[in-house]
Amino acid sequence: MKRAVFPPVSCEQPPFCVLGTDTRQTGPVRAADFPYFDAPTPVGLAHRGGAKLEANLGLENTMAAFRQAVAMGYRYLETDVHGTADGHLLAFHDLRLDRVTDGTGRIAELTLADVQRARINGSEPVPLLSDLLEEFPDVRLNIDVKAPGAIEPLARVLREHDAVDRVCVASFSTKRLRAVRRLVGPRLATSAGPSEVGLLRLTPQRLVGMLRSPAVAVQVPTGAVVGGRRVDLVTESFVQRAHDLGKHVHVWTIDDAAEMNRLFDLGVDGIVSDRIDTLAEVLAARGRPLVPHTPR
Repeated sequence: MKRAVFPPVSCEQPPFCVLGTDTRQTGPVRAADFPYFDAPTPVGLAHRGGAKLEANLGLENTMAAFRQAVAMGYRYLETDVHGTADGHLLAFHDLRLDRVTDGTGRIAELTLADVQRARINGSEPVPLLSDLLEEFPDVRLNIDVKAPGAIEPLARVLREHDAVDRVCVASFSTKRLRAVRRLVGPRLATSAGPSEVGLLRLTPQRLVGMLRSPAVAVQVPTGAVVGGRRVDLVTESFVQRAHDLGKHVHVWTIDDAAEMNRLFDLGVDGIVSDRIDTLAEVLAARGRPLVPHTPR
């Protein structure tokens, strides 16, 4: 994930507004109401399967990486999604194949057959989101919608696999988030978009209780650039604001043990990490050990 740059906030654009300004949301929506959040907190989320785990180096967002994370006991996996030119949904981070595969080209302009000829690190195929849903039926997926072409395929795949309750959908685009929410419906857990996060961070404390949003999670970096200056996002008061609204707070992408502990001490509900070995050690030390998975 890259540095977050949040736009100016207003209730004219994002669906996170002061009560009464957005008629679509008339009551609180809480993480506890969604099966995705049924695990005790804090939780660890394996970013792209745990891209910096030694066994996964060069294999980010492959089934091999995801299997490694699940075998370690991770119940939450993070992946991005893109749609191909012929409407298939890939679990893949980049807009193009070039950086991590032996193929080339923009995914939105390639067919599934084109993509299937490429190999990550020379050996692993680019997986479909459906591959993850089918192989890991007990795992929760945090899904970042990276491009407009992923919206309709995502809604279709979730319906086909009856997987709405197993995912939380995020995006840097408020427009994409709105579209996914509209297509999938209120059963879908979603994370706050950039403008929604901005409102939560900047709204005066006395008005926080009036905020309403379809989002049930706030997934953020530790800081962001707002109006040309860096603003610390994950503070004790920010976490408390989110919790007062019934929302979970997940922080990305954290690979340092000391920083993980600092954030957990602030009360965050989850950490997204590439160093899933380090995160597993921190969770164990805090009384939340992972339970290694033994394939059936």
